[in-house]
Amino acid sequence: MLSVGFCGDCLQPCLQVTSPLCPLCRMPFDPKKVDKSSSVEKQLSSYKAPCRGCSKKVTLVKMRSHISSCTKVQEQMANCPKFMPVVPTSQPIPSNIPNRSTFVCPYCGARNLDQQELVKHCMENHRNDPNKVVCPVCSAMPWGDPSYKSSNFLQHLLHRHKFSYDTFVDYSIDEEAALQAALTLSLSEN
Repeated sequence: MLSVGFCGDCLQPCLQVTSPLCPLCRMPFDPKKVDKSSSVEKQLSSYKAPCRGCSKKVTLVKMRSHISSCTKVQEQMANCPKFMPVVPTSQPIPSNIPNRSTFVCPYCGARNLDQQELVKHCMENHRNDPNKVVCPVCSAMPWGDPSYKSSNFLQHLLHRHKFSYDTFVDYSIDEEAALQAALTLSLSEN
């Protein structure tokens, strides 16, 4: 049995389903046998990183607390552009553009659920449903397989869809161009 350390935020979703799976190897595990990782805790207590607002060096274990009270971070957040709703139009919406913002529950057909609502809906209504289903988020993606059925859909949702792909993916470029853009950005940040 391999001992691996995870932060609480990564492990917590695993513990919210009836048959938890390891986020790393996908093997079942007993949640009663999960111990706090002293090595991870030591690393979080000893490693310091600069706050993204005031640049003060803070231990990682205290970073969330610091950021929530840092006035520079609060100012940055206040100055972020606000969401502006799309102006209604009489123009027809092109039908060849896939809907990647709302999804249908694969269990009951509930419609117009965004990614977070889909997770919440499935946790509340289908937590113990053993049926294999197709992930509507994955099947909406250009690389998605609309025929692949996940054997543990809730675990899949909780681990693979913690963020919106729209934040990180430019659908207008191909995979090779996306890889090149990521490499260029990575190299420019170092």
